[in-house]
Amino acid sequence: MNFVGCGATTWLPAVVDLSKILQATTLIMLKKRASLCHYLRSACLLLRHHYFFSLVLGLINWNKNTSRREEPNMITSSAQRIADYRQRGWWGDLTLHGMLRHHAANNPHLLAVADQPNRHALTGDAPLRLSFTELDHASDNLASQLLDAGITSGDAILVQLPNIAELVMAYLAASKLGAIISPAAVQYGAHELQHICATINPAAMLTIEQFNGLPLAANARLALPSSVKVLRFNQELRVDKTANQQVSQQLTDYERRHPTGADDILTICWTSGTTGTPKGVPRSHNMWFATSRCCVEAADYQLGDRFLNIFPMVNMGSVGAFLYPAMLVGCSIVLHHPLDPAVFLAQLQDEKITFTVAPPAVLNQLAKNEAMWNQFDFSELRSIGSGSAPLAPWMIETFAKKYGKEVLNFYGSNEGISLFCTPQHGSDATQRATLFPRVGAGITYWDSDVNSIVISKVVDIETGEEITEVGKVGELLFDGATVFDGYLGTDNSEVFTQDGFFRTGDLVELCGEPPNFYRIAGRCKDIINRGGLKISPMEIDVLLEGLPNSVEAAVCAYVDDRLGEKICACVVSAPQTPAPTLDQITQHLSNQGIAKFKLPERLELFNALPRNPLGKVQRFLLQDLVGKRIEEMK
Repeated sequence: MNFVGCGATTWLPAVVDLSKILQATTLIMLKKRASLCHYLRSACLLLRHHYFFSLVLGLINWNKNTSRREEPNMITSSAQRIADYRQRGWWGDLTLHGMLRHHAANNPHLLAVADQPNRHALTGDAPLRLSFTELDHASDNLASQLLDAGITSGDAILVQLPNIAELVMAYLAASKLGAIISPAAVQYGAHELQHICATINPAAMLTIEQFNGLPLAANARLALPSSVKVLRFNQELRVDKTANQQVSQQLTDYERRHPTGADDILTICWTSGTTGTPKGVPRSHNMWFATSRCCVEAADYQLGDRFLNIFPMVNMGSVGAFLYPAMLVGCSIVLHHPLDPAVFLAQLQDEKITFTVAPPAVLNQLAKNEAMWNQFDFSELRSIGSGSAPLAPWMIETFAKKYGKEVLNFYGSNEGISLFCTPQHGSDATQRATLFPRVGAGITYWDSDVNSIVISKVVDIETGEEITEVGKVGELLFDGATVFDGYLGTDNSEVFTQDGFFRTGDLVELCGEPPNFYRIAGRCKDIINRGGLKISPMEIDVLLEGLPNSVEAAVCAYVDDRLGEKICACVVSAPQTPAPTLDQITQHLSNQGIAKFKLPERLELFNALPRNPLGKVQRFLLQDLVGKRIEEMK
């Protein structure tokens, strides 16, 4: 399958008739499929990418018997955007596999990737440890096997793997072939896999027989059409980390015929957003490396650093924070999955980890258990990143003062949002837990690489006018080197503004004197409307972090006939303790000075809160669960 989309950073009035363009393009597709990309590219130049990009991609459904060897790889950015960003120095010529080869040549024996020590119990296979040279050979050999299976430049590959070394190899093999890798979380079932398959029309799926009891390969065969080859590691695919001269020559010849570039799309990751329907996010090498520069700056990555990656390597939290930075700087990735606190702590110590990222809930529990922390030697650990949910100031302060480790706050997305707050931006724990520097907003106070490659602003959600005064909440808009060109196969007409900014859907407030910071106030669609009073649920979530006798807590809206919506507190109580009551919750919040109209008026207890693979509470699912309980009580 070969895609060509189009992206433009300038606005051209839509004076052309969309229906005529689509009719003409469809006719071309039917009559002359082999040269469709040429016509689509010409048509794309007539319209702004953000809208037409999805329409074009929706038309493409390559017949596997159709010759497409001479077609270009998938590029969603316009020639104008590419030229502009290259001239500014934002984008360049780096590719994922190119940086792997650089470190294989210059740091051949440096550890590149290592499996978790309990891998055998999870997959039945022994843990793998590969140097940069061995990883280069292993990904060469995998690329050769994929070529033999009929995979070539521009083909999409669906991959459903846990955090194991083979997943890293798959990214690199796809990069070498100019193929497009679309990673799916291991939690995805038939519904999600079928949706992805219908959207990207993959040539093959890469997986393993089973993971922690999940029959991944069997599920794939049941969910996917027979036209999609299911290739299993240690079955149809083998791991070989030795050099093979014949394979090297095969790839050299192949790359001469099918050159790849930094503007090619390598990944289509999936984001659930607020609707729960996965949306494909195509990203190029240049987009990923721009995001990597943000992470490198935030955590001060150095050659030889050792990362412990516990988030699934299927989206921004791992690909942007670990995979691409590791190849950019020359760092080791130690893998972990699923989250096991005992194994996690042992890996931090035994692998001499210098940096990791962990969910707020894990850090909160560690901050409460000083005795457990002190059982280990974490002297190599410089700092810890966190995000995906609000951070608790007391947790950040505990790690800094008692453990001597700084917690860095990250706020990012597959689409390209790249915000972070570190001790360099403020030593106050409350500030670091809740605020982010206004990068790319023309504030020279933030003299950093990130500040020069992204652009951000806040606009009124009703009028669209830019907000410049402190205290007013609006929607965060983002643009620049890290930002994608549009969702795959969907109508992007409301995703971008007319001047090219990505509508993040995040509500932020300008803070500080002068207003150099953003405070995340929530999601536009998450806002609770209680009798006309707009309430950010995230604000209340933060205040519930320290609720006694609870493991986790969040709030959501529920329907009320008089006020429209009211607030429900959803709590997971701590084991072997009495669950908190609604009165105790409202008292806890009142003691922190919250306004009375923001207090929850209902309590629902859960065994666990619904979360996505990155650990974010899926508030729309929580709201559905509460609504069903209310209906059942009527």
